[in-house]
Amino acid sequence: MKNTNHYAILMAGGIGSRFWPVSTSKYPKQFQDILGVGSTLIQTTFHRLVKLMPVENIIILTHKEYKDVVKEQLPRVKEEQIVLEPKMRNTAPSILLGALKIKKKNKDALILVAPSDHWIQGDLEFQENIEEAFQIVAENDKLITLGIEPTFPNTGYGYIKYNEEEGNGAKPVLKFTEKPTFKKAETFLKEGNYAWNAGIFIWSAEFILKSFKEHQPETFRLFEAGNDVYNTNEEQKFLDENYHKAQNVSIDYAIMEKSDSVFVIPAKFKWNDLGTWKSLEDELPQDEYNNTIVNGRLLPFESTGNIIKTQNNKAVVLEGLNDYVVVENDAVLLIFPKEKIQDIKEIREKAIEKFGEDLG
Repeated sequence: MKNTNHYAILMAGGIGSRFWPVSTSKYPKQFQDILGVGSTLIQTTFHRLVKLMPVENIIILTHKEYKDVVKEQLPRVKEEQIVLEPKMRNTAPSILLGALKIKKKNKDALILVAPSDHWIQGDLEFQENIEEAFQIVAENDKLITLGIEPTFPNTGYGYIKYNEEEGNGAKPVLKFTEKPTFKKAETFLKEGNYAWNAGIFIWSAEFILKSFKEHQPETFRLFEAGNDVYNTNEEQKFLDENYHKAQNVSIDYAIMEKSDSVFVIPAKFKWNDLGTWKSLEDELPQDEYNNTIVNGRLLPFESTGNIIKTQNNKAVVLEGLNDYVVVENDAVLLIFPKEKIQDIKEIREKAIEKFGEDLG
């Protein structure tokens, strides 16, 4: 029997511009089968969540442009579970809005906040971690985040420093560090009491709202003003008139870095935030020449270490190409060096500038 006090906010509003040209503002990466596994990232995440709670307890926070694609990809979700943000305003406003809506339905609600575009392996381990966190926040005023044990000094992730001496499971968080330098990341790994920040959070509706009231009073007042209309037909009108006034701020900066009630549970599952095309190499097998290919067939001649994603299982022939990303969609063919992969976001902007919005 699933616990009816367990709820989820599924975050599905980002663009994923580092996965351009496959991820575009019209069809971002959460709605794509990036890894070629037969289901999109949001579908995979949703199926994981329904094992933990009733379907009707999952709300999807997304941009208003993505309403139809959410309905199409998650047919089990009712329209009132899809919350449409009129403007992109980062994670803090989304989470605050979601928590107010859930608290209005159920004052005893416990909430899991999950990104829709991450890749997780080990559903059973994920379930165990979340159940443990739900148990803790049911009895304590704690904000819990899940931390991933670092396997290498990644400079693209945020790090959580925690007190490993204290706490049986949930460890007190000492400090958050955003995307460190390589040298710093190496030091973190040597010290041992650091975890990657997975952006997965668990708390009670009551305590996260109390935390917003304390640390983000202005934003809290802005959204609390809509309490009478949340979960009614008037909700969208209120959001259209007020959402854009919210500060564009992440939950990490708005709450987690300011609160002294933050704890981390070291995760038991395998996790990847699928930040760039390079992350495909961590999740998919390579051929004998270290090429990674998705939805395609490759004939390589003296071509190694490439990442290739095509449409319709296209045959790709490469001669003398090493360490490149080769990706296509209907409108764009991208051939780009792997070492410059972080620049794809800027390249997308330049392509849009030159060839028009349709490309992005």
